[in-house]
Amino acid sequence: MIGFALTLTYGRKTRATRTGDEQCDPADCLSWLDERPDSSVVYVSFGSLAALPTEQMEEVADALRSSKRPFLWVVKAPYAHQKGGNSLPEGFMEATSKQGLVVPWCPQLNILAHRAVGCFVTHCGWNSILEALSQGVPMVAVPQWSDQQTNSKFVSDVWNTGMHVEISDKGFVLRGELERFIREVMEGKRGAHIRENSQRWRDLVREAVAEGGSSDNNIKEFVTNISIHEGDANM
Repeated sequence: MIGFALTLTYGRKTRATRTGDEQCDPADCLSWLDERPDSSVVYVSFGSLAALPTEQMEEVADALRSSKRPFLWVVKAPYAHQKGGNSLPEGFMEATSKQGLVVPWCPQLNILAHRAVGCFVTHCGWNSILEALSQGVPMVAVPQWSDQQTNSKFVSDVWNTGMHVEISDKGFVLRGELERFIREVMEGKRGAHIRENSQRWRDLVREAVAEGGSSDNNIKEFVTNISIHEGDANM
C-alpha cells in the first residue's frame, strides 16, 4: 500500500501557483495570516466543485460571524450550470472586513501549514483531509457528496482528528451547529483530544513520507515493479 502521497510543507517554503480567472496572489492570504495569533483562524473551503445553495451560504456566513474568530473563506466562482451557487449574503464582506478574508482561491497546503490556522471547515475531499492530516490541523467535517461522507467518518470516528456536523432536516447544516462545532474543536474539552490526535497524525504522516518511511518505501517498490514488468514486456 502506497499510502500518503503529498509534498510536505513546513511554514511557507513551498511555492504556490495558480492560473486562470481565479488567480490569486498567495502572498495576500499568507500576509493576512501573519497578522493573526497562533491557532486562531478558521479556514473554510468546500473544494473546487461544490457550489453551496443560498441557504447554506447564509448559515456558514452567520456561523463564522457569530464565532467571533478570524476566518479565511475560499468562495470560488460557480460554474455556468451552478447559477446562484456560492453567493455570499448581501453586506457580509463589509460587515466582517475586520474579522475575515474571503478569496476565490488560495494555496491550501501553505495555508494549512501556517501557524495561525487552528481549524479547517472542510467538505472532506480526500486531498483536503490528507493535507490537513499532514499539517496537524483539526477538522470540522461538512461532507457534500460521493466518498466525502465516508471520509468524514474517518475524520470523526476513526482518526478522531475532527468532528462531523450533521445535516438538519432542512437539508443543510445549521449556523448554530456549525458554530458550536468550530468552538468545540478549537477550544472545547473534546477538542483538546482532537487537537492532540491531529498532532500525532501529523507526526505519523511525516514519518511515513520521509526517506525510508513506509510510504516512501512502498512507492519505491511500486516504481521498481513497474520497471520490471516493462522490461519483461519488451523482451
